[in-house]
Amino acid sequence: MSGWDLSCPDWEARLRSGRPPIRDDLPLFTEEAERAVAIFKKLRLADVPGTPTMAEAGDEWIFAIVRALFGSLDPMTKARMIRELFLLVPKKNSKTTYGALIMVTALLLNERPSAPFIMTAPVQDVAELAYEAARGAIGLDPVLEKKFHVRDHLKTIIHRETKAALEIMTFDPSVLTGQKAAGVLIDELHVVAKMAKASSAIRQLRGGTLPFPEAFLAFITTQSEEAPTGVFRSELLKARRIRDGEQRGAMLPVLYEFPEAMQKDRDAWRDPKNWPMVTPNAGRSITIARLVEDYETAAASGDDELRGWASQHLNIEIGLALRSDRWAGADFWEGCARDGLDLDEVLERSEVVVAGIDGGGLDDLLGLAVVGRDRETREWLHWGRAWAHPIVLERRKSEAARFRDFEADGDLVLTEEMGDAEAELAGYVKRCWDAGLLHQVGADPYGVGTILDAIVAAGVPRAVESPAREVVVGVSQGWKLGAAIKTAERALAAGTLVHAGSPLMAWCVGNARVEPKGNAILITKQASGTAKIDPLMALFNAVALMSLNPQPPKEPSFQFFAV
Repeated sequence: MSGWDLSCPDWEARLRSGRPPIRDDLPLFTEEAERAVAIFKKLRLADVPGTPTMAEAGDEWIFAIVRALFGSLDPMTKARMIRELFLLVPKKNSKTTYGALIMVTALLLNERPSAPFIMTAPVQDVAELAYEAARGAIGLDPVLEKKFHVRDHLKTIIHRETKAALEIMTFDPSVLTGQKAAGVLIDELHVVAKMAKASSAIRQLRGGTLPFPEAFLAFITTQSEEAPTGVFRSELLKARRIRDGEQRGAMLPVLYEFPEAMQKDRDAWRDPKNWPMVTPNAGRSITIARLVEDYETAAASGDDELRGWASQHLNIEIGLALRSDRWAGADFWEGCARDGLDLDEVLERSEVVVAGIDGGGLDDLLGLAVVGRDRETREWLHWGRAWAHPIVLERRKSEAARFRDFEADGDLVLTEEMGDAEAELAGYVKRCWDAGLLHQVGADPYGVGTILDAIVAAGVPRAVESPAREVVVGVSQGWKLGAAIKTAERALAAGTLVHAGSPLMAWCVGNARVEPKGNAILITKQASGTAKIDPLMALFNAVALMSLNPQPPKEPSFQFFAV
């Protein structure tokens, strides 16, 4: 781990003033830093009219990155103090081209014989763009043409003296696994992260740099068009923690993103006056005026198109994948999140609670939703949890990394024994019962028999005499659940249904697809395709019970009715 402090506590102020979000007092090795910047500035842009040098076309933000990355190499020990880079920068800021030129600079500075370097991108077109930028810069400089042997058919550039080689390729875990490299640059990490085994391949690439003390691993990416997931999410969170001084590490975080409050404020991030904060190449490869044109086109196409545009051009982090056939409540979901709302707080604040359950086969999620009514504000307070068999990771490989993220968040439990999951779910229901607050538990009458048996086995009766009611009830599904769906969306719009801000629930809400059925609407697993919505269906089951205005229970009676 680096002994340097790579945090940048004043990053917001730096972005507002147009300065790179890199602290000024890094103890760089001056000679190495300035030599790297001098080399980088001499490289030419082959796809720009007049083929200007980087000294003419570049800006201080990219020079600062080059200065820090290469100026961290100790000339005595030959060890690099900044071993990783995480650059989050929107589209149209020349990130791929600049990344390719950074790798050419690395080849020129390298002293290790036959050192391998790798630049990889998620799709062939991006890899081709990177290769053309590197090859073009070499072809425009007679000195570099003599220094390098360019092998077009292999997309490889070899330094004739050191025999070091830069290979530019499409990201393929089967090819990259086991590779050793003195320098690795991964472009568009947010796309790479969606590939099967991407996390494992990157872990091995990181391990492959360990034999070389001067090695580096660089990530250059835009924000994701969906909620961050997998290795992209983990690396992004690590970069933010280092930037904010919450964690020490050898990663240089350079994040062109708005503060969280601005990202949640639509008026703030939609104001072009703020866009230069996250557009470091404004006036060069992109202009604010052009962004305004693109923004207006996206806004005219609908909210989902606008959010996608904002994620790519302003690095706005997407919490919900909103689409045209989305559930109306999804538009208000994020605004009703309350940090720190857990089951203990729901039970402490509520005068009465209900629970909803939804589950299916082994490749589905088993969802539990507890909804309490606040005794003072009358708000509905939601807390949820989900369980799944690990087989879901195999049958839904495209979502495996996402499920692992939910597991790390504590919102999803992966267990080989679904009987254990049912017992744990029953334990949460029993906590509500023991608190003297549980009115009813509702579930789809079909396919949850063993779950209901587990609840009864935990000590929650099916029915009680005082006040007379069934405790465990079936909730009609299909079009009959439409009233609960409408009630939930109205409560969200009014801000009277609040929740814990769980990423798992946000994902499920974003997955929900509405299907018209006569005068009613349906949200079903069939309409939503392979995407999971079970925890959301559990919430609808709970809302169906809470909408009946249950009264606070009296002392529970354990005398059973026959049901």
